[in-house]
Amino acid sequence: MEKFQQVLSYHTYSIGHMHLFLSLVLSSSTSLRAASRVIEMIASFFKLPLSVPSWYTGRFWLLRLGYYKLKRRKQKATDWIWIVDHTIQWGSEKCLVILGLRQTDLPVAETILIHEDVEPIAMFPVTSSNGEIVYQQLEEAIEHTGVPREIISDHGTDLKKGIEIFCQQHPQTCFIYDIKHKVAAILKRELKDDQDWNEFVKLANETRRKVQQTSLAALAPPNQRSKSRYMNVDKLVKWAMETLCFLDQQQHEANELFDPQQVEEKLSWLARFRLQLLEWQEVMQIVKLAESFVKFTGLYRDCHIDLMQVEGFDAHRTRTRRLREELLDFIEQQSDQAKPTERLLGSSEVIESVIGKLKNMEADQNKSGFTGLLLSLAAIVSKTTEDVIQKAMESVPTKRVHEWLKQNIGKSLQSKRKEVYRSTKKAEQKWDEIEWVFE
Repeated sequence: MEKFQQVLSYHTYSIGHMHLFLSLVLSSSTSLRAASRVIEMIASFFKLPLSVPSWYTGRFWLLRLGYYKLKRRKQKATDWIWIVDHTIQWGSEKCLVILGLRQTDLPVAETILIHEDVEPIAMFPVTSSNGEIVYQQLEEAIEHTGVPREIISDHGTDLKKGIEIFCQQHPQTCFIYDIKHKVAAILKRELKDDQDWNEFVKLANETRRKVQQTSLAALAPPNQRSKSRYMNVDKLVKWAMETLCFLDQQQHEANELFDPQQVEEKLSWLARFRLQLLEWQEVMQIVKLAESFVKFTGLYRDCHIDLMQVEGFDAHRTRTRRLREELLDFIEQQSDQAKPTERLLGSSEVIESVIGKLKNMEADQNKSGFTGLLLSLAAIVSKTTEDVIQKAMESVPTKRVHEWLKQNIGKSLQSKRKEVYRSTKKAEQKWDEIEWVFE
């Protein structure tokens, strides 16, 4: 209970309160309001003499922590890796996010990056973006870490152009294309105009609609993304193969959980794609093994040779042999940018996870454009210890957070909407008064 008695100057609540609240939000994905309620329940259940912070108080702890992590001094070095992406909200707003870590801090092979491994380097909310704007933003970020050794991102149009301009100006920086997006691009090219695949996806979607409210709901296909749909092809193929095996078993011994006639009526169409599914399964095995290899081991000279030795990375069909060679060539080209004893990061998945967590924290607010919670993105990453929290609360006054929000966020779509309809309501009242006079 000692840390719940340690109250900082000019603060009402203790370091223990702050640490518990922030841990609930950052580590347990608890909403701000729920975090306050959980502390209240803990105090009540264990009969602890604890005061309970409101969610609004906790929100400013989160923003002050984010501001501190974003603005604290980073060590300048030549081995920084920048992980770059855009987070996009409703309207024309987007924010360039740069996370980073040094090569000396890369996790050992067979380990992937987690949120605590990376530092927030810079965040640039803008209402419009292009390659030149991205380039200028990257140049501005140099003052925090120095020129990075590597920049990794997807190949979004603005990002790709801006990073390429940056690398022309700074030849010591290499540009790595995130393996997950490369794999998705390959799958999109292979499947977009594949008539069998398109028919298969159409029937799978129809089947999902037909069975999700019936006794066959357990056999429904997985839901398909409206965006980035080629990033979860593996789930659909896996469902189809497993369901096809189930249908084959049904021919010998019917499962008592389901009506055989209904199963036949709703799912027998899968048999028409038996040969195609075998090919798609092999395609997915090849691309997922390549993606996993790069994600867990990184990129180093001649790593494509090691990939060739990975169990299961074999191709038995013309299509998959071609894809296998394409992936090996791509990974060889990427790894050639590494120095002889150097390991580069090959996956930017950590930044997508961080952005996804931010959107989860914002909940419905992310439909109102950027809000003050954007600053909490910086709080999500790097380690959050009691010492870090104390330094954040002591060095970052609430006023500074307000200034950052005013300068970088301005009015959200929600506040603009309220302002518009507030004036509309006044106009309606005025017309009502005029109508009453004439009556």
